[in-house]
Amino acid sequence: MGTVPAAWAIRSNLSQAVPVDLVPFKDWFDAQDDARERFRWALRDSLDELLDGQRTGRWAYQHLSKTEKTYLGTAVEVNLTKEFEFRNGAHLDWQIAGGDIDCKFSKDLGGWEIPMEMYLCEDHGDRQGKANQAALVTWLNDDTSQWAAGLITVTDERLRWRSDTTTGQLVRAYNRDNKRRLNDSARKDIHWLWGGLQNDLPRNLLLHLNADVRARVFSFPKSGQARVNQLFREVHGRIVGRQTVLTVAQQEDAPKRARDARLGLRSEGILVLGHQDSHRHIARALELATPVKGEWIAVRVVPVTEADSRPFFTLNGLRWAMAQDAEPGSPAPELPKKVVS
Repeated sequence: MGTVPAAWAIRSNLSQAVPVDLVPFKDWFDAQDDARERFRWALRDSLDELLDGQRTGRWAYQHLSKTEKTYLGTAVEVNLTKEFEFRNGAHLDWQIAGGDIDCKFSKDLGGWEIPMEMYLCEDHGDRQGKANQAALVTWLNDDTSQWAAGLITVTDERLRWRSDTTTGQLVRAYNRDNKRRLNDSARKDIHWLWGGLQNDLPRNLLLHLNADVRARVFSFPKSGQARVNQLFREVHGRIVGRQTVLTVAQQEDAPKRARDARLGLRSEGILVLGHQDSHRHIARALELATPVKGEWIAVRVVPVTEADSRPFFTLNGLRWAMAQDAEPGSPAPELPKKVVS
């Protein structure tokens, strides 16, 4: 969805010294419970809100209009504000650890646009900032499931300059809104939170499905339930989240769609496991990922003998294991509410 210019490529697991003026902000994030986990989900939720899959059926950033794409930065700021309960800053978006800081998002790594009000520059007169201000710069790429967040103090020197076409002199590289981007050399001045490039933006299942599989899932234009059934018929062994079910169904109440799929697919040998007690037990027994509330995982099962070495669960004295592709289907068992042994 976004681009990563060569000059802005960053690594994972960076070891960086924290600039003194950014230490309070870095320490604040380090002190928050599960800050990294909460941050990445705030980014995921921001994009999902714009996609509005339940109403539109959209599942990719490229489906957004130009106007909607420009709003993504606002959505990121709003969701981070809600998640971390940031107070309004005196002059900027937030106050963190007693200091003002602005939130900047760009779909292109390095593409953050900085207004005059964020840095000192005598040439700006009354429009210059009260100081060289701090910024939290954020980025995500849903196509690669990557994201990053960093801290930088904005200065005139760290922003882009260009050569004037008439005089050849260096002048500030403003855009039409009198904003400037960070120059390439400013990358070294960013302190990247959590060690730099992150490779675990919560995965967009529909985006990363095989195109033929996705086409089959959406091949029932008049029935949301049929699409959900096909989703669980096609996607086995992978966690399916609430947002995915809502996008496929384009209806309310994802849990009901999953429950109805469970009933409809049992005759085909397919279990749709949720977060309930016995379901989690079965997922663990089959060595699958374990769903939490708002998640499901589908698996086709077959009865097996004691000589079979596959992971299994037992129900009413019968062993069940994950089916191999070539094995003929048989109806899956009805699962109890309580833990099975």
